[in-house]
Amino acid sequence: MVSRQATDAPDARLSSRATSVERSSIRLMFDLAQESDRDDLVHLEIGEPDFDTPDHIIAAASDAATAGKTHYTSNAGLLELREAIADDMAQDGVTVDPRSEILVTTGAMEALHLAMLTVVYPGDDVVVPTPLWPNYRTQVKLADATPVEVPLPPEKGFELDPDPIIDAMSDETAAVVLTSPSNPTGRVYERDAVTDVVKAAVEHDTYVIADEVYKGLVYGDQPTGIAGYVDASDHVLTVSSCSKTYAMTGWRLGWLAGPTAIVEAATKLHESTTACAPSISQHAAIAALTGPQGDVESMHEAFRKRRNYVIDRLDEIPGVSCATPEGAFYAFVDVSSLDASSLEIAKELLYEWGVVTTPGSGFGSVGEGFLRLSFANGLERLEVGLDRFEAFVREGGVK
Repeated sequence: MVSRQATDAPDARLSSRATSVERSSIRLMFDLAQESDRDDLVHLEIGEPDFDTPDHIIAAASDAATAGKTHYTSNAGLLELREAIADDMAQDGVTVDPRSEILVTTGAMEALHLAMLTVVYPGDDVVVPTPLWPNYRTQVKLADATPVEVPLPPEKGFELDPDPIIDAMSDETAAVVLTSPSNPTGRVYERDAVTDVVKAAVEHDTYVIADEVYKGLVYGDQPTGIAGYVDASDHVLTVSSCSKTYAMTGWRLGWLAGPTAIVEAATKLHESTTACAPSISQHAAIAALTGPQGDVESMHEAFRKRRNYVIDRLDEIPGVSCATPEGAFYAFVDVSSLDASSLEIAKELLYEWGVVTTPGSGFGSVGEGFLRLSFANGLERLEVGLDRFEAFVREGGVK
């Protein structure tokens, strides 16, 4: 029997499910910044494009609303949108049936949650390489399962080492989560390493949940969708969204793609949670995926310039280092030379220097000694933030 936990409130009872999870350190720093009385903060903590959604996407949503397309859609989402998603995935070498193998969700977070609830049994393990996005840990626990965190080697820039991940798999492993490009490191996983993990997952009858929300933000050769790496698409569940590539975080539009049986089961759960993704957001997503991509290319180039600027600046600061991110918009900075924990450093930067970052400890124990800096901010603000960060480091860090 699952125990109930009493709280200080006399009439409140909280489930062990609710009390077993912690808030993300990303949101912790965001909230601390909101409470600050400083009006000159440089925000480098939140992973959100600072660009507005492109005009033609907004226009499509406005037209849909004006035309009265404001009602429920099918639980799985508009077929036209699922067809657009299938076409987009086909460009990455992944073939899916839009009628039965795609579920449109309220953001990629819901897609991840539904994937976990669909394939993970209570008591199962879910293997997650670290540093990891904190929500993976939470979502595994919400599925009444156990997160098995596998540290990646910091001395190799947190590249994907398949051997310890494969060693962590067992008969109790329900899924392995792979995120490429990675949040928080920006690392794009090598194809051979991913292939080894997927093959091992097949042997263990385990699913690979491929979180590809940043795949549109890669600064080298564009990778193929993980489901296209090996002839094992029936063991790969692909999660993606419009949020990062199209600057549509607030539209809450994502999707889950995978085998028919899993998508159908996830759709039943989706029916009882959100029913369907917002209809207006679905029409916006159709415009995003099928419309002109010039704005996306401009945003991508801006992120590339910012990435280069941030790495060049960090290279000039003694005592810190950072592997060059190959995708996404994060720099995972080694600050282990400073005599303080990553949380202490992040708080000092916030309160005394006006720079909001995320402590690496929030991304798993291997992240201790690192800070995540988001360069989803304009060059002028990045310059101010890095000037302050450099002064902080040169003065010896936390006092």
